[in-house]
Formats: sequence, structure tokens, C-alpha cells
Amino acid sequence: MTKVGENRLAVDIGGTFTDLVLEWGGQRYCDKLLTTHQDPALGVMQGIQQLLDTSGARPADIDLLLHGTTLATNALIERRGAVTGLLTTAGHRDVLEMASENRFEQYDVNIDRPIPLVPRHLRLPVVERLNAQGDVLVPLAEDSVAACIPTLRDAGVTSVAIGLLHAYANPAHELRVAEMVHAALPQVSVTTSSAVCPEIREYERFSTACANAYVKPLMARYLRDLEHALQGLGFGCPMLLMTSGGGLTTLAAAREFPIRLVESGPAGGAILAARLAAEHGSDAVLSFDMGGTTAKLCLIDEGQPLVSRAFEVDRSYRFKKGSGLPIRIPVVEMVEIGAGGGSIAAVDALHRIQVGPRSAGSEPGPACYGRGGEQATVTDADLALGKIGEAEFAGGAMRLDHRAALQALAAQVGTPLALEPTMAAVGISETVDENMAAASRAHAAEWGKGVSDRLLVAFGGAAPLHAARLAQILRIQQVLIPANAGVGSAIGFLLAPVRYEVVRSRYMRLSEFDVAMVVELINEMRVEAHQVIDVAAGDAPLVESCNAYMRYQGQGYEIAVSFSASDLATDSPHQILGDAFAAAYAALYGRVIPGQEVEILSWTLALGVEVAKVPALGAPAQELSEESGLDGASTQDLVVTMPGPQHGQALPAPLVQRATLAVGRLLHGPVLIAEPHTTTVVPMGSQVVVQRDGALLINLLDAGDIQHA
Repeated sequence: MTKVGENRLAVDIGGTFTDLVLEWGGQRYCDKLLTTHQDPALGVMQGIQQLLDTSGARPADIDLLLHGTTLATNALIERRGAVTGLLTTAGHRDVLEMASENRFEQYDVNIDRPIPLVPRHLRLPVVERLNAQGDVLVPLAEDSVAACIPTLRDAGVTSVAIGLLHAYANPAHELRVAEMVHAALPQVSVTTSSAVCPEIREYERFSTACANAYVKPLMARYLRDLEHALQGLGFGCPMLLMTSGGGLTTLAAAREFPIRLVESGPAGGAILAARLAAEHGSDAVLSFDMGGTTAKLCLIDEGQPLVSRAFEVDRSYRFKKGSGLPIRIPVVEMVEIGAGGGSIAAVDALHRIQVGPRSAGSEPGPACYGRGGEQATVTDADLALGKIGEAEFAGGAMRLDHRAALQALAAQVGTPLALEPTMAAVGISETVDENMAAASRAHAAEWGKGVSDRLLVAFGGAAPLHAARLAQILRIQQVLIPANAGVGSAIGFLLAPVRYEVVRSRYMRLSEFDVAMVVELINEMRVEAHQVIDVAAGDAPLVESCNAYMRYQGQGYEIAVSFSASDLATDSPHQILGDAFAAAYAALYGRVIPGQEVEILSWTLALGVEVAKVPALGAPAQELSEESGLDGASTQDLVVTMPGPQHGQALPAPLVQRATLAVGRLLHGPVLIAEPHTTTVVPMGSQVVVQRDGALLINLLDAGDIQHA
């Protein structure tokens, strides 16, 4: 974790908003502004200047800048990356199109598979061949590489991915091809699959290499421009980038492997939720991050979010697994759906309300933004229901247009379904909340876990508006809204450890365990990790963790099994790994398979700065009794139409300014608690108590009895 005493600035670029958090002089300053998609650095610099003006800090006062961005993700989704070519082993140019040859929706004959980032005419064959052990079967024919150069040049290719069969076991051919491309086309960016994803499974490895190549020039240019803009403003501090795996890496590593940044914002949110789980003594948490474009949900157990080595970008078929571009990098495991404040609502052919995945984004944004948007969105529904004060949005920096919201709701949903605009808003709100609940249950079920016994930690600009209702649907009893929840992911950047993970695929059976080879492999990965981590970590003590990805022979998927390098120095390292695999397998599937051979496919090693244990805060003493009302709090009266158990009933509800609530304050719902970048909705039949760290703990006293609207 970065040092507590440092003056630090965190920036998170989202699909709709850019969030900024400055810690300076013992104070925390936050800002949120619309993302400038044509030039994301412009919005960043505007936000930074606003924070500096507000705080009185100077650029020279800042010790560290932390950054996460969806720029790479958006480029992949919107297909705005570089003109990319792929050099691959002759006879295998169609790996990207053939994919895994499975049907992600078995009964739909019209499904569309993900379109490869590299068109077929730019997937060019190279004569060479290695076997699975990395031995040369066919030497590299350099004339076949040279023959590809004119095609790449004539097509205006600006980035090249190199993916050869079994290069994870021996990168020599890929390195030589890269050398030749550099020499012939010095201005072209080059990515080798053996560097970005040295793992077994050609389709996933080639897809990851192509995705990295596709966004590499764009990200390199953006990071260079941002670095120069910061230097021009007077910043001289280092900048670290948030990775999808929940760690921080260097600017140089981010330029080389920008694909590792694609889920950086959501990963920051998961780090925040994990920290809050530890502080509040909760071993089981559901992290809920709802911004302007998407909603992200993550399971956190015993203070640690679930992690994975694979995910998909741009799922085109109702966010169904298998319908996106596979990426193999370290990533915080979460489910992400098109359910944000800007998600567009419409009525389908069956007269059902559909919400998302399309989003109005920041340009033009929801209709209520008054920027030319005409589509009805979740934010328009929230405004129509009275969940947001017209003058409260974005700290008063943007006044919302209530009339425009009602007009959009009527046109897009109300008139087709013969509903009043307010009831159309109820339908939109219930639909998006039910969608998020369904995604939560499905995600938990995939991991053999439940959700109802968890603490829901909600952050992001839209999450506090929907968290209590989501908890009611999931029958969760408590919801925690952290301080400055609207910029939660950026705060998570401040809490993230400096960490880097390296992976290698080396197949072996457990019964034929080669200790010497594994020790050599671990040492090789440790050296690579140090080359990245030492620049960012300085003299801070480091922690090393290792995983073996193991399965029973004949299975198609493996599980992560933790071990330490010291285990390899024992008399029976294979026995230690075997016992650890059996325990992990039984924990996940409830049983083991006696007598079945176990095999290992890949190995990972991660180095990170040691993170101090977080002490629990403890519950605050209530300063006011239940009968004390809102005396002393800054309020105004609103009427809120509550979805859910109230069936669209309009209820009087005070709007309370969060800054006026002291620790221990107890309030009864319905009540709205406003802060500069979001509003927390506390429904009828619930209580909310201000915690020692300023978080709001909502107790849904009747959550177990609530029926769906």
C-alpha cells in the first residue's frame, strides 16, 4: 500500500464520469466531472486543476499520482483501436475466428460470434513450428516473415501481434519475428504473445495478444500526452497505474501491456470494498459499484476479492459467457452488466421494459442532463421518482432538467405501455434492480456461494440510489455506503498495493513432478516481477505469493492452488501440492476424485508491497435516540415514489445533507441523504446509522419479509 503520509492524487476515467480524489494536508478533496471522450486527458486536467484550486495545493506538493482508465476497454468495445496485423504459424490464421467452436447460446440459430479484432486479410502466415515442449519441429523461415512486410505496410498497419504455436514454452521464434518487424517497420508497435500471455490455449493467447496490440498505440499516446500535460502543469511525482488484478504498476509496464488496465476502475472499487469489509468486521461482502455506464458486482470473502486469470470484453449477446473477446490477464473476478445511470430504457416487441446495455454516456448523456439527449435512462427515472434533488446532482455543478426527464420517460416507455411517466420510471427502476439481482445470484452460484448472508457495500454515483432496493430483492439485511461513495473506485486506488504478477505455462503430471524445473521457473518469474515492482515499491518490504493451476487429468478447466517457494525445498513438494489441490477442489466442488491423476498446466508468481492488517472500527455509540428526529440536521422536504414493496406509492421524505450528520446518528426511512456526488436512498421500514469512519450503515429491518413489486 502506498504510504499513508503521502500527498496523493487518484484519477479514475469512467464511461460517463471522471472521478478525482486528492489527499493533501490531512484532508480529502473529491471531484466528479463528465468524461471528455474525444480527449480524455482534457477532462483529467480540468478536474485536477479544480481540485488544486479548491484545496490550495500546488502540483509540486503532490508525491504520487494514481490512475485508472476505461480508455482501453472503450477502444475494444467501440473498435477504435489501431489497424492491427497478426503474424501466426502457417495454417493457423483462423484460430481467432474458429475460437473454441462452442455455442454460447445453444438454441439460437442466429447468434453472432465476436468479430476478431484483426481481419482475415491481415492475419498472415509464418512458416515455423514448435511442439508443446518448445522443441523446434520446423525452423523459422525468415523469408516468410519478410514476405509479410509489404502487406502490413500497404494496409497501413500501425500495430502487429505475433502469436505462434507453443510460444509460451519457447519464445525464440516470436522474438526473432519481432526483431525483423522492428527493423523493417520501426514506427509500428509490436506485441508478442509470449510476453503478454505466456500460457497454454492458443485462442485465448492469440486473442489477448491481438487485444494488447489493438490498444497499445492508443494507450501509449494517451499516457504520453497525459504525462506531458502533468509535467507542463508542474507535476514531478511518479505515476502508477491501477491494473485489472487490483495492484499498481509502473507507467513503462502499462505502456507495454495496456491490456492489463482494462478493468482498472472496477478493481479499485473492489479494493475499497475489501478494506471496508476488514474495518467493519465482515467476512462476507457483496461489492456493488454502479456508475454511469455499468454496474459491477464482486464477492469478497475474508477481506479478499475473488480473482481470476481470464475474462471477456464486449459480450455482445446479453452479456452471456462466450459471446465476448477472451482476455487472459490477472483480474478481480466480478460480473459486469450494462446497468448504469446512463443505461437506456426501451420497450421491446413483447411489451417488456428493457434497460441497457446501451448507454447515453456523457455525450449527450441522459435527457435530464440538458445536453441534447432524448433517450430515457435510469438517471431520468431516478429523478422522476424524486430520488435526486434537481439542484443536488454533482454537488450542484449540473442542474438537472426534470421536465426533459418526464418527456423522455413518456415517449420511450410510458406511451407504449399506457403508463404515466412516474409509473414508467418505477418500471425502469425495478427492471434495472432485478437485472442486477439476477446477475448477483448467477455470479455467486458459479462460485458455489450465496448472497443473502452478505454485507452489501455500495459505491459509485448511482449505487447508493439503488443499493437498498437491490438488498431487499436479494434479502440482504445490511447495506454500507462509504464516505465519498460517489468516487469510490478512485479512493480504492489510494488503498491499492503495488503488485505485479507473472505467469508461465509448463505442463507436468503431479506423479512426475520435476522439482528442479519448477524451482528454475519460479526464479525466472521472480526476476521478471522484480524488474517491474522494484521501480514502484522502493525500499518497502515485499510479499511473494505463488499459485499452481491444477486439474484432474481429462478435465477442461483448472483451479488455482496456493503454495510457497519454500514448499519446493521440502522432501515431498508434490505431496504438499497434491494435498492443497484436494483441499481447494473439495472446497469448490464438495468432493474429490480418488485415484485420479492430477496435472499442472500453469504457474504464477506475484510480488507486492506488504499490506498492514486493518483494525476493526467497532460499532459507534448512538448519539441520538430513535425519537430524536432530524433536529440539527440540514434538511428539505421531498416526495419520493418508492419502487418495490411500496408499489409506486408517493411518500414524504426529508432530504438530509450527509455532512451535517454526526457519528452515531440514527435516522428512520424513508429518508434521502445527499452528498456532493451521490444520494443515498433509505426506504420505509429501515434505519441508517452513521459509523465511525463516516460510512452509512442501513439496516433493512424487514428485508426477510419483502416481496417483489
